[in-house]
Amino acid sequence: MYTVQRPSRCEFLPLRSIDYHVRRWGPEAADSALPPLVLAHGWMDVAASYQFAVDAFSAGFFAGRTIIAADWRGFGLTKPAARVDHYQFVDYLADLDLLLDHYAPGQPVDLVGHSMGGNVAMLYAGARPARIRRLVNLEGFGLAPTQASEAPARYAQWLDETRALARGELALKHYDSLDGVAQRLRKTNRRLDQDKALWLARHWAAPDAQGHWHILGDAAHKVGSPHLFRVEEVLALYAAITAPTLAVEASDDSLAQWNKGRYSLDEYHQRLGHVRNCRTARVEDAGHMLHHDQPQAVARLIEDFLR
Repeated sequence: MYTVQRPSRCEFLPLRSIDYHVRRWGPEAADSALPPLVLAHGWMDVAASYQFAVDAFSAGFFAGRTIIAADWRGFGLTKPAARVDHYQFVDYLADLDLLLDHYAPGQPVDLVGHSMGGNVAMLYAGARPARIRRLVNLEGFGLAPTQASEAPARYAQWLDETRALARGELALKHYDSLDGVAQRLRKTNRRLDQDKALWLARHWAAPDAQGHWHILGDAAHKVGSPHLFRVEEVLALYAAITAPTLAVEASDDSLAQWNKGRYSLDEYHQRLGHVRNCRTARVEDAGHMLHHDQPQAVARLIEDFLR
């Protein structure tokens, strides 16, 4: 199994009626002159997903730096106090706002987000520009554009999915062994080494009393939003970002795989043009989980940009 080079410390922070699970690397005291580095994970992922990149940071970059990564609500060990039947995207921004107030009161932070976490980071940086010193977006592309005419079908889909959840039809799969979880991770990401998959599986899932391993994610996340994705609102938030921004994408075009012609990398790059100070970078031989596929390359990009 993968050997961790820089173990994290885990703690729980009460935020908005939820005990948030947070991983911390670096010094115990928060008195470093270096800005905290905050890592935001993606959908159906966990904070531990960043361990490989943290291990790949150079000693000089890591020394004296506080690094934090939280499990978003409904993922990992951050569980809602009561059962919910859907999640609202804006709640992630509100959670992040209070998380920064706790770990970096009055201090701008360096923020890195992957996938869904990258989308959260971009929108938050537009809403709270003074809180972000530098911003790194790892494959947080946003969504395909929508039309108002899609609203009736979208609301109907949301109603159907909340009913399906109540009937147990959206339950997440479970696995007979830890190795089964690891194989599931490798099926999604063909470049993930077996040792890393086994290590990550212990944080991505947990066993029940019968020895079945269950993904640490709330099935309510499978209920889509009833609200349409409004590109004009996103562009306004992008234009409000003041932090220098690095948008990183993988050599595998996951956007094309997901959207089947509805939304492309060219359109994504056009959206990034609304960010006043944005550069792009590409990681070769990598898919959507680029911080797993090429942690050294991702770590170097983050280091060079934050310096």
